[in-house]
Amino acid sequence: MATEILMPALSPTMEEGTLAKWLVKEGDTVQSGDLLAEIETDKATMEFEAVEEGVIGKLLVAEGTEGVKVNSPIALIGEEGEDMSSASASAPADTSSAGTSSDAAPAAASDKTAPAKGYGKGATDATPAASSAPAGKDGDRIFATPLARRIAKDKGLDLAQIEGSGPRGRIIKVDVENATAQPKAAKSEAPAAKTEGQKPAMAAGMGADQVAAMYQGRDYEEVSLDGMRKVIATRLVEAKQTVPHFYLRRDIELDALLKFRSQLNKSLEDRGVKLSVNDFIIKACALALQEVPDANAVWAGDRVLKMKASDVAVAVAIEGGLFTPVLQDAESRSLSSLSTQMKDLAARARDRKLAPHEYQGGSFAISNLGMFGIDNFDAIINPPHAAILAVGAGAKKPVVGEDGELKVATVMSTTLSVDHRVIDGALGANLLNAIKTHLENPMGMLA
Repeated sequence: MATEILMPALSPTMEEGTLAKWLVKEGDTVQSGDLLAEIETDKATMEFEAVEEGVIGKLLVAEGTEGVKVNSPIALIGEEGEDMSSASASAPADTSSAGTSSDAAPAAASDKTAPAKGYGKGATDATPAASSAPAGKDGDRIFATPLARRIAKDKGLDLAQIEGSGPRGRIIKVDVENATAQPKAAKSEAPAAKTEGQKPAMAAGMGADQVAAMYQGRDYEEVSLDGMRKVIATRLVEAKQTVPHFYLRRDIELDALLKFRSQLNKSLEDRGVKLSVNDFIIKACALALQEVPDANAVWAGDRVLKMKASDVAVAVAIEGGLFTPVLQDAESRSLSSLSTQMKDLAARARDRKLAPHEYQGGSFAISNLGMFGIDNFDAIINPPHAAILAVGAGAKKPVVGEDGELKVATVMSTTLSVDHRVIDGALGANLLNAIKTHLENPMGMLA
């Protein structure tokens, strides 16, 4: 019985990808865990593993195909000796290049999506029609592989009571093998329309044809958007239209920090560690989130999640976009440990070698453009984060000291962008003041 291997969602933001390279060919026998293909997502190139054994019967999508929609068939797998030459996919993959329109709407990435391995399976000509699939507890279709359905039937299991661990929550062989029989749930009434958590309609901008018409007769180069640029565009528009931003600004004197950093770096030379100002900023933000715990939170649609640890994301510019790798438990880490990990994450981000768990999550972010000479700027919050700190360059400026005397100090401008749904003005001010206190008294961060 031929079943489909579907294009997986390898990250929460992935709607389509490029099938960069097949690592198997038709007729190959594969086991669970074998590598099937390399897939380019909006963030990275990742390997894609098999979740069940079988024989690759047909490759439906050629190597190098761009714009393959998530959950569309890319190959057929079946049992040894099975003839799949006449089998066809129930919903052929969109093999058009990126940027070409498609009648098929992209499948949204589920919160149950397996981030780095596994594949989904759907019905083919050799399997029962999708419409005959049983309904789950909320009236939704249950997605399960044919093998999982057979085992469930033999064991007398109700698929509606089993949570799938496969791509997009699909029930696979291991799920039913580990399940125990439970009474079948009674059919519930038709579910009410799901309105909570729905995204508001986005304002439509000018179309490509309209913009091109404005510049008719003028020379220009058309640059197609890759997956990363499309996701950045979508998420930033969403953030600015749905997140109620407000902004808090403070100037921070850096002279004590710069002197302390120089002393530490001399003592760390033998270990090959060199601390940057950004390392101190990461540590200061992590400690401030612990001191102002109500600000260490994320927006979750109809509720707020207050985080226990300080997981701080740091924006890293790469060619064509950016990553925000996350440093977990930053409040309990040493400056040298944070510095070493940050350098490693930044290097692998630029090579697009980060795994999804390394750039997902966090409750707070830092964007530092000081190294580019930018005095100050306002950063856009990265949902579901509740705040992001924009950091400008340190510059010599005249300031009035506590004794009333005029002096010259190295001053860094910072702007805290805040989600007003999570953090009110006074709470945001307390957080920014705590960050300032730590940066102006750096020795306290080692206590």
